[in-house]
Amino acid sequence: MIRPICKDEAFLAQKAEIAVPNDLPVAQDLLDTLQHHRAGCVGMAANMIGVNKRIIAFEQDGSYMVMFNPEIVRKAGPYDAEEGCLSLVGTRPAKRWHSIKVRWQNEQFQVRVKNFTGWTAQIIQHELDHCEGILI
Repeated sequence: MIRPICKDEAFLAQKAEIAVPNDLPVAQDLLDTLQHHRAGCVGMAANMIGVNKRIIAFEQDGSYMVMFNPEIVRKAGPYDAEEGCLSLVGTRPAKRWHSIKVRWQNEQFQVRVKNFTGWTAQIIQHELDHCEGILI
């Protein structure tokens, strides 16, 4: 189901709650909404569709990936970026890392760990900021 984009900064500033298997339908709604906005959006966090859970979805090499309860466990190569967001007006500065190592759970809630670099790493960091209640 395609959901409306949340623009309530007070809601977006809350730290997201841990996702559980009952939240699988939220992930599908997140994917549906992201695909609907694919022309102007490459990633979303669940709070962007009004659900305060640690779930992110993003485009990677032409397909979509979902992460439940993601966290960065290592980062390297800081740089300054300028980012926009469907939930916020305009662009804003953000501190990012060229390389990150992320631990998350997949749709079966199995733990996964992977290194990401470049644009994909930047997208993940932006969505993890959403999970932490950080508005860029």
